[in-house]
Amino acid sequence: MLYGLVLALRHDLYDTHLLPSHEVDVPTICVGNLAVGGTGKTPHIEYLIRLLSTRYKVAVLSRGYGRRSHGFCLADERSSARTLGDELMQMHRKFPAVPMAACKNRVEGIRRLKRLYPQIDVVLLDDAFQYRALKCGFNILLTTADNLYVDDLLLPWGTRRDLLTRAQHATAIIITKCSPSMRPIDKRVLDNKLHLPTFQKLFFLSLVY
Repeated sequence: MLYGLVLALRHDLYDTHLLPSHEVDVPTICVGNLAVGGTGKTPHIEYLIRLLSTRYKVAVLSRGYGRRSHGFCLADERSSARTLGDELMQMHRKFPAVPMAACKNRVEGIRRLKRLYPQIDVVLLDDAFQYRALKCGFNILLTTADNLYVDDLLLPWGTRRDLLTRAQHATAIIITKCSPSMRPIDKRVLDNKLHLPTFQKLFFLSLVY
């Protein structure tokens, strides 16, 4: 209950503009979730890189969880998991030509990326759904088929780290880790459980290795 009250107070401070939310001058796509992890954010960022890089100049910004560095850290040939975090380093190895950086302050990170690479068309944000200081242009919310956010509980009893009402701020919701043999009736059951408003789009995804 205490954790939920703190979350509600924090969101209320942003909703009433007592805490500022900033806009940036480059389109942004956020891939996030309401859980503490395990929904497939990194594979989705990689998918978006492959999808968009054929037409646009894409950059990636992450907080860089687990890194030992501080502040803004640009990915280059000297980077390692210690400086970028293991997930961002994994993406940097796969896409060395894509500008990537780790920065806890997402607003400052985007602005510095734009100064370094003025030709950037879009910035992909890894796990910034809870970062209210930035007004993101397009929010993708991930949730797993075996643990929908509507079935999960707030920490510490469950794995959900944010309020259920925050899901209403997503532009699209993707149910991940679906069985490749999922039937239409199974998708309908999950759709009915989420009760999405008409402006949100729902997608189902399976990973094939």
